[in-house]
Amino acid sequence: MNLLEWSPLEGLAAAFGVISVFLSTRQNIWSWPTAIVNVALYTIVFYQGRLYGQMGLQPIYLVLSVYGWYQWLHGGAQRSELRVTRASPRLLATLGVLNLAAWLALAAILRRTDAALPWLDALLATTSLVAQWMMTRKILENWILWIAVDLVYVPMFISQGLYATAMLYAAFLVLALMGVVEWRRSITATVTP
Repeated sequence: MNLLEWSPLEGLAAAFGVISVFLSTRQNIWSWPTAIVNVALYTIVFYQGRLYGQMGLQPIYLVLSVYGWYQWLHGGAQRSELRVTRASPRLLATLGVLNLAAWLALAAILRRTDAALPWLDALLATTSLVAQWMMTRKILENWILWIAVDLVYVPMFISQGLYATAMLYAAFLVLALMGVVEWRRSITATVTP
């Protein structure tokens, strides 16, 4: 298969992913319904590619998308719109420890299957969950985690023949860079009179 060949399902899933992440960089509430469609489609794509860690992420992303949709609308002070904030060092340390434990547990499970890349798949899966949770709470540093995982996702998906998904994650990398800039501006606009 060459770089321009992929299944229509993978292409559709990728398109919804780009739309969803672009809307997230703009803090547009429609990022969440488009994310729900994206994760439903990618559940099938990752199953077909034997990336079970990524497949297992999709139902969790579904729940996080519903949660994020609610939080962005009502998670702020007095059930108002949620604003972008920075993560505290304590929160980052807690998330780091949770991620490490989850990674080791998931990798142990995936090693017992025919998973293509159990350790890497598990690490990217758990780190992505942390980043996604941070996004649901509009924590700026979610974009930093997305940049890190996207840099690894692209070659991983190419190695598995998921070319549309690799291109999608390359686009996600660019969008994550945009997200850092846009969300940082949002914090600055909130702080300055």
